Amino acid sequence: MEEKIISMYAKGMTTGDIESHMKELYDIDISDSTISRITDKILPVVKEWQQHPLEPVYAVVFLDAIHYHVRSEGRIVKKAVYIILGIDMEGHKDILGMYVGENESAKFWLSVINGLRNRGVEDILIACVDGLNGFPQAIEAVYPQTEIQQCIIHQIRNSTRYVSYKDRKKLMGDLKLVYTAATEEAALEELEALREKWNSKYPKIYKSWSEKWPQLATYFKYPEAVRRLIYTTNAIEGFNRQLRKVTKSRTVFPTDDSLLKMLYLAMTDITKKWTGRRQDWGQIHSQLVIYFEERLERFGY
Repeated sequence: MEEKIISMYAKGMTTGDIESHMKELYDIDISDSTISRITDKILPVVKEWQQHPLEPVYAVVFLDAIHYHVRSEGRIVKKAVYIILGIDMEGHKDILGMYVGENESAKFWLSVINGLRNRGVEDILIACVDGLNGFPQAIEAVYPQTEIQQCIIHQIRNSTRYVSYKDRKKLMGDLKLVYTAATEEAALEELEALREKWNSKYPKIYKSWSEKWPQLATYFKYPEAVRRLIYTTNAIEGFNRQLRKVTKSRTVFPTDDSLLKMLYLAMTDITKKWTGRRQDWGQIHSQLVIYFEERLERFGY
């Protein structure tokens, strides 16, 4: 029975749903508090998972946040759950950590990154992020050699948010010339052309791209297969979409623990299917071994 209850909770059912379901199917009266007590047995497992040892090196680590409403001291607070997805040198992906936090800051990220270091991660080749505040400083402090790639798709979304509908298609076309350019030099030329064409109407777009350019342009130094892997945080966004499907019936979580319980159970359910690796991993692996030869030698690659 406990396994059934935990399984229902993992599928996103509320304690009220489970209560009526148990009554309907098995004619068992079970209270909210009993269901909570049963699902609480997952918490030590979650804590253990949060500390489990990791691989010494990850090819790529993706970081993103997903937001939920949680009750805190009598009021409802919007909290971010920061998720770290890693792809190891064999091409297998795994969720390395999930952290409930109220705000992004260098201090918060430093504790997260130090947590990875303490769990055995000695090196991360490339980190892909969605412009998280304080993250670049934190990763530089712990893994100074890690290259940071800011998600191009998020940057495009942010750039076109305030563009009028009639201009959007043309501007998107001009932006595409920037991020799909063959080389960084060509991309900068296209960015300059975009400035001349659009700056009088939308000055914030060029300003944002030029200020963030060092982290937006990281992928230009790699061949096509690696570029496709790192220029967007799609890998982690797909995971987040599946989490949202499970949690959509919950508008507010009573505690941080109840949120973490459900996310952990949903995560184990989703990652069960992650048995294979990317089809183009052989090509990506051989390119990474050339680009990061000195750093990977010590790990036997």
